[in-house]
Amino acid sequence: MTNKREQRKNEHVRLALAQSDTLQSDFDRIQFVHHAIPEMDVDEVTLLPNFKALHMSHVLYINAMTGGSEWTVKTNEQLAQVAKATQIPMAVGSMHAALKNPAVRHSYAVAREQYPEGQIWANVSADVTLEEAQAAIEMIHANALQIHVNAPQELVMPEGNRQFKHWLTRISEIIKGVEVPVIVKEVGFGMSYDTIQQLIDVGVSYVDISGHGGTNFISIENERRQFKDMGYLKDWGQSTVVSLLEARNLSSRVHVLASGGIRHPLDAIKALRLGAEAVGMSRPILKMLHEEGVEATIEYVEDFKTQMAYIMTLLNAKNITELRQAAIVFDPHLKNWIQQRQL
Repeated sequence: MTNKREQRKNEHVRLALAQSDTLQSDFDRIQFVHHAIPEMDVDEVTLLPNFKALHMSHVLYINAMTGGSEWTVKTNEQLAQVAKATQIPMAVGSMHAALKNPAVRHSYAVAREQYPEGQIWANVSADVTLEEAQAAIEMIHANALQIHVNAPQELVMPEGNRQFKHWLTRISEIIKGVEVPVIVKEVGFGMSYDTIQQLIDVGVSYVDISGHGGTNFISIENERRQFKDMGYLKDWGQSTVVSLLEARNLSSRVHVLASGGIRHPLDAIKALRLGAEAVGMSRPILKMLHEEGVEATIEYVEDFKTQMAYIMTLLNAKNITELRQAAIVFDPHLKNWIQQRQL
């Protein structure tokens, strides 16, 4: 019988797939300056992150989505098959369910079974203890650990957490106590300069700023509320673009990964131009997987990578370092944010 936690995991996937695609985005508020004559060929492009500890062979990764129920076993199994075929990392969804109920551990461990030599990242909340974080890492022999911070989601979630003041302490303890890289990630509400500074101060070296524009967990949790009475918060937080702007002046002190609302390869390249060192995707891959299957999703990811190289060629950029020199223009909305926030 499915318990309440497993039911919630299934509802999250169902509601995420039901959300409409984002038509407008802050990524559309940025424009590259086109130069008509590239001085390079497509096969000269190398899209490798500048950091070494995560051992990534491409800047793209499959971000955390699901796990924790029998229904999600197949999803994580297939996501791992896609990750293996395309040689990119994969993060599993929040492992809290497996820490509380050993019966659902296989829904996460199946990813490692499918991709034994690959980069698989564990995922826990900032609420867990060091011992629980270590157990999550061991459960899937994880190469890295994501710690997600999701206060808006928790507060809208009917059964969500209401205590947060220990989060920074827990994050610090986990970073000091585990032997794999730790990535502190948002879940679609973005990060401010101040948040990133707080995380740096407790020893964080990697952040995934995950801004809004992709899967909307306020909307998901509001659908699960009896009176659906907190929808007014659906636009809470910063977009991925704004979060990257907030992070710019801290990029020498922390590695920035970007996710949230990456619709196509041009969005991914814009994120890299704004300072991201790697780019994560969740819902587009999940949707393709559920609608078209594993082979089509593998082709989708490979095409995505190829088209990223095409755009790099248009920008005359062989790597991320050269991409950072590409000319861009912000629209008045973003320019106003930069000025008011003194970024």
